[in-house]
Amino acid sequence: MNITFRSARVALAVALGAASTFAVAQAPAPTLPSTLAWSAYDVGSGGYNQAVAIGNAMKQKYNVSLRVLPGKNDISRTLPVKSGQVQFSANGVGGAYLAQEGVFEFGAAEWGPQAIRGLMLNTSDQVLTIVAAKDTGVKTVADLKGKRVAWVIGSPSLNQNITAILAFANLTWDDVKKVEFGGFGAAMDGIVNNQVDAAFTSSISGKAYQIAKSPRGLVYPTIPASDKAGWARLNALAPFFFPFKGTEGADLSKDNPAEAASYPYPILMTYVTQDAGLVYNMTNAMVAAFPDYKDAAPGNAGWAKDRQNFAWVIPFHDGAIKYWKEAGLWKPEHQAHNDKLVQRQKVMMDAWEALKKNAPSDKDAFEKAWMKARADALTKAGMDPVLTSW
Repeated sequence: MNITFRSARVALAVALGAASTFAVAQAPAPTLPSTLAWSAYDVGSGGYNQAVAIGNAMKQKYNVSLRVLPGKNDISRTLPVKSGQVQFSANGVGGAYLAQEGVFEFGAAEWGPQAIRGLMLNTSDQVLTIVAAKDTGVKTVADLKGKRVAWVIGSPSLNQNITAILAFANLTWDDVKKVEFGGFGAAMDGIVNNQVDAAFTSSISGKAYQIAKSPRGLVYPTIPASDKAGWARLNALAPFFFPFKGTEGADLSKDNPAEAASYPYPILMTYVTQDAGLVYNMTNAMVAAFPDYKDAAPGNAGWAKDRQNFAWVIPFHDGAIKYWKEAGLWKPEHQAHNDKLVQRQKVMMDAWEALKKNAPSDKDAFEKAWMKARADALTKAGMDPVLTSW
């Protein structure tokens, strides 16, 4: 069975329906150290704001101080977890899935496929998509042709997401004016400051609200679910996206939704080496404290236990699985799916180690050799490589 994002939307619906069927058992009070640290997206992002709100709840409920370390890109969010500087990360697709896959910046010789593990996923009513300044007149993705579009250095997930969304309208980066920024926050500020016309973000990002309130205004270029050919092009490059009508975020409501795209964000993740007891208690605390933080930041309602998707594209940590099993939500089919994801990681890691024994010294040659070795290994194992070049 191929493990790709292509089944994510169906798996999410099944998982949410199954989760709502079972009552969560009462877990013992979590035991956590007096100080914890997470990495998260840059200051002003939706993920950062959520992490801070969760930290406030942890302090009030458990007297635990949660330090939130903002990161400008996928590497700067994932490296602190890898090095042990922080225990967890409220990460995105880049720092979770792309790191697991060892692609883009994670395909460099010092990285390779990572043993990522999840605790929880946030599935809220936001959209994750390109936003544009309203004064540009942009209404559809096709209208982005010729406009200035943000490219965030060192953040392959943001850039690949835009690449895929441009493909929806048969556009590439050659059809727009690429403007480079050093981080997510700078790219979003670039819209307000009229340095760029469009960038990728979550609708609940604080920066999205700032753009909406600025003289330029905010618009969500439409990505209609009815355009099957467009979605086929989009999913061929970023199959984790699914059509979604967002009702939460800047200038959005149930009466004024955005027909765009989305996927779970943030993803509370760590590495397989993280202590299972700590992971269990962190997961427990997130669920137990949910009433205390669910309304404290936009999108926090997405952390609810009945919105968890146990059939997504990164495996869950054994400590988290222990909690979800005790809660009555983790089923045999979830374990089977998880086992296949763990096996996928092993296939890629074995291919990585084999390549490094006789790897080219040239950076470009190394990356090409790795992408071929990765694709060959996954294909041989009956798994979809999904990404074969960049």
